[in-house]
Amino acid sequence: MRTELREELLALIDEDERVRERLAADGSLAAGYHPEMEEVHRRNAGRLRAIVGEIGWPGKSEVGEDGAHAAWQILQHAIGEPDLMRGMLPAVAAAAAEGEASKPDLAMLEDRIRVFEGRPQRYGTQYDWDDTGMWMVPMGTVEDPGSIDVRRKAAGLPPMVWRKPPPEGETPPDDVEAKRREMDEWARQIGWR
Repeated sequence: MRTELREELLALIDEDERVRERLAADGSLAAGYHPEMEEVHRRNAGRLRAIVGEIGWPGKSEVGEDGAHAAWQILQHAIGEPDLMRGMLPAVAAAAAEGEASKPDLAMLEDRIRVFEGRPQRYGTQYDWDDTGMWMVPMGTVEDPGSIDVRRKAAGLPPMVWRKPPPEGETPPDDVEAKRREMDEWARQIGWR
């Protein structure tokens, strides 16, 4: 096992989480893609790109289960780098097929890419705010909702929950619809659509 690499991946995602928590606490995380958060994501994505260039996808046997999950989190958060996320999806899929990456992580990555591309999710893992301050997966944004639990089970996910409370410390944007329009415009500008 590559212990130093594992520790580096864990440190990178720890920094991501610290910045996210601080920005969520002061409410600025809900005001769009915060430049400080974007900077952390881009820096971490650059390092992940280099790691994959050196050793391939850092799987469980290379960096441990927590290190492999940290690598996935870094990729999952690299939302400003569509080519990286799309390009790494096959590597994560191959790693998951070999037991080197988590199947639920793979499902969440695929759904995140689909959401940014404006396509329906397959697994219903990406939530958005509703008007009451809850998180929801709108029915129209999921491919074949009637069979979602079959797909979720195959991906190692629990049955679908369509609405749930947001993570602790996260507050909804002041104007949910304006936030959606802003994110759609951002997705176009950054190259997702």
